[in-house]
Amino acid sequence: MKRTVLALAAAAALAVSGCAANANSSSNGSGAEDAGDTLVAAYSEGGKTLDPAEANDVTSDTFVVAAYDQLVTYARTEDGGKPKAKTDQIVPMLAESWKASADNTSYTFKLRADAKFQDGAPVTADAVVKSFDHIKASSSASFLYKMAGIAKVTKVDEQNVKIDLTAPNHLFLQILPMYSFSIIDMDKVAQNGGAKWLATNTAGSGPYKITKWDPSTEAAMARNDSYWGDKPKLRQVNVKFIAEASNRVQLLKKAEVGLALEVPPKDVQSLKAADGVTIDSRAGNKILFFAMNNKIKPFDDPRVRQAVSYAIPYEKLLNDVMKGQASPMKSSVASSTPGFSDAGYTYTHDLDKARALLAQAGLPQGFSFDFTLGSGFDDWNDDAVLIQAELAKIGVTMNIKKMARPQFLEALETKKVQAYITRWTSFVNDPGYHLGLLLTSQGSSNYANFSDPVVDKAWEQASTEPDVAKRNKLYGVAQQEINTKAPWAYLYEYNIVVAHRAGLDGYTSYPDGIVRFFQLSVTK
Repeated sequence: MKRTVLALAAAAALAVSGCAANANSSSNGSGAEDAGDTLVAAYSEGGKTLDPAEANDVTSDTFVVAAYDQLVTYARTEDGGKPKAKTDQIVPMLAESWKASADNTSYTFKLRADAKFQDGAPVTADAVVKSFDHIKASSSASFLYKMAGIAKVTKVDEQNVKIDLTAPNHLFLQILPMYSFSIIDMDKVAQNGGAKWLATNTAGSGPYKITKWDPSTEAAMARNDSYWGDKPKLRQVNVKFIAEASNRVQLLKKAEVGLALEVPPKDVQSLKAADGVTIDSRAGNKILFFAMNNKIKPFDDPRVRQAVSYAIPYEKLLNDVMKGQASPMKSSVASSTPGFSDAGYTYTHDLDKARALLAQAGLPQGFSFDFTLGSGFDDWNDDAVLIQAELAKIGVTMNIKKMARPQFLEALETKKVQAYITRWTSFVNDPGYHLGLLLTSQGSSNYANFSDPVVDKAWEQASTEPDVAKRNKLYGVAQQEINTKAPWAYLYEYNIVVAHRAGLDGYTSYPDGIVRFFQLSVTK
């Protein structure tokens, strides 16, 4: 696996020396040893934690993936000459092999003998067991632990670990490659006061050491020269956190950063024409939806939710806002997901149907509601204004309440927000993972409070169904029910857009949207 770096001007690079365990430590030195092995990247936000079991934003996840390894990972393939993850093929990582029991309720993993944590301690079965205990006790990844159907994790010997499941579960091996299931040196964590220490420090075996992390400004990663796997070519990665998208774009044009995420659709064409800039734009499984809280009137009535769905100006959102960098969304599951079904989806921009549904719901004059708009994404603002204007045409007043992103995310977790726009990327490209988190009654991210016995039953049956065709049929039943009941109005499916300086090779598109810096290479 090639792991290299983008060449940048030395003046653009921040040098960080040393390998301090504390990610908040300051960098040393100025200038880079060799501008050809240092990458400066621009992200929109700085992340919230370095704890693999609590991370749930792309920036935090990126640092976790750099600093930690998992038992297994996804294979890679090519699509149109571009590398992409092959999520239906699981390959070794810290585990060099594994064997399933005849009834698929138990898996035994054999660990690599040469894998070591960044401080030199060996990766052992004890470390795996303790890592899974941490995951099980976490507030975020514990739901995934349950979704994977894990009953218990036990040490067989120093190099072998046995994981027992509650029942056969097709999602188990799909979930294990996730950053949430990183293997942690929990002995080191205990020596430093416990799990809270992991929020700002790392204890992994991965290819990079997090040497600095200030969520308000920047972070730095240094190559782990003792890495047990292929040595990354990229010696240093510095990540600047720049909230304003136009600033990220300008820095990329000037070659002051070598890679930029969250590029606004309106800037894609100009960047394509810019000297020395490459745009990688691919269809992905990141979705954007308009959620209506099913426990707050009038959105407790599916006819009202359906009316809103018919009032959405879909073509304007795709063409005027996204400038062709998105595609129609016609189910709660992204169209690129195996098992996708648009059965029950009938929504077009039809204000007459919207008015008729409101009349049926006893609201012929319309109604007023509060819409919470999280900051940070230009398309959300533009979408909200367009939707507000269309709803006004059917007598519905949408009161836009703007909120800073950290407070917005906290508000969603209360499950009391009346209506909002949000996006979602399913890191496991499977309807069971997606629906289980977002749209089952007990889903940890079901912030719109949708609850439907048909969906719950189909999801539960699918979770233990070994036959793919039968499982997808059950997922189809769930999607049809959701599409009909309309807990969300579907806005669009994003393209995954990564902008970088010319010469960067090896960028691989994953469902989670995370850039694996250790895979990058450059031609000078």
